[in-house]
Amino acid sequence: MADVIPFDVREGSLWYDGKLVPWKDAKTHVLTHGLHYASCIFEGERVYSGRIYKLKEHTTRLFESARILGMTIPYTEDEISAACIEAAKAQDIVDGYVRPVVFRGSEMMAVSAQQTKIHVAIAVWQWPSYFDPATKLKGIRLDISDWKRPAPDTAPTKAKAAGLYMICTMSKHAAEAKGYADAMMLDYRGLVAEATGANIFFVKDGTLHTPTPDCFLNGITRQSVMALARIRQIPVVERHIEPQEMANFSECFLTGSAAEVTPVSEIGPYRFKPGQISETLMHDYADEVRRPVSQVSLG
Repeated sequence: MADVIPFDVREGSLWYDGKLVPWKDAKTHVLTHGLHYASCIFEGERVYSGRIYKLKEHTTRLFESARILGMTIPYTEDEISAACIEAAKAQDIVDGYVRPVVFRGSEMMAVSAQQTKIHVAIAVWQWPSYFDPATKLKGIRLDISDWKRPAPDTAPTKAKAAGLYMICTMSKHAAEAKGYADAMMLDYRGLVAEATGANIFFVKDGTLHTPTPDCFLNGITRQSVMALARIRQIPVVERHIEPQEMANFSECFLTGSAAEVTPVSEIGPYRFKPGQISETLMHDYADEVRRPVSQVSLG
């Protein structure tokens, strides 16, 4: 980690409240409401070959997250999408990561913050594979988290809200301390849910099985991979999955803008062997995200 450049001292520019500003000048106050009360939403997007994959879908989800949290973004969806492209061009990023973030400002410091300004920032940076490419095809190892995804009547589970990631960070840190790459989380019912920042799929007898996203995000990459599987005539079943069922699955992989398609070899006591379906969809997704716009089949 010694070579990692802190994110607050990087070079170039980012988009902040309507204009490009020097990266190091994009500052906010320590008493910002988003920091203290988690009134913050965000998106994670990838730039491939100079194109932000599924930009419209990500922007639409950002606005839906804002609606759920009672935040009105002071720009249109088209303006935010254009700003994402502008921020990527300003950093001369051809392959990288895009992070739009929306948060309440520092005008009020209390649970109720009706009069706070809604800020929007968009930063873009180079970012390689989320997991080590050298071991990706072998499959990564996951622990099983002690923390569970909350019920939809206890948290805004359909929003990509910063506060929902607190237990994800705690779960991933605990897993890494034990030598795992990540952690799988169960939901409030004790059913298989997702990893700390990615959706999960299993393979059994040539069919994909994936948890029903009724208390976590129906990821944009998840939807793309399901569409790619159907093109390959691989059946896809969305259903509730009991943890003990993992003993009967042959393959497992994660999907997400950061994770892309990452095979899994181990989840706690359960073992998987990355096989043909995982590898096929990993390569199909890699081809899909770099396909020229005129040839893109999924949007």
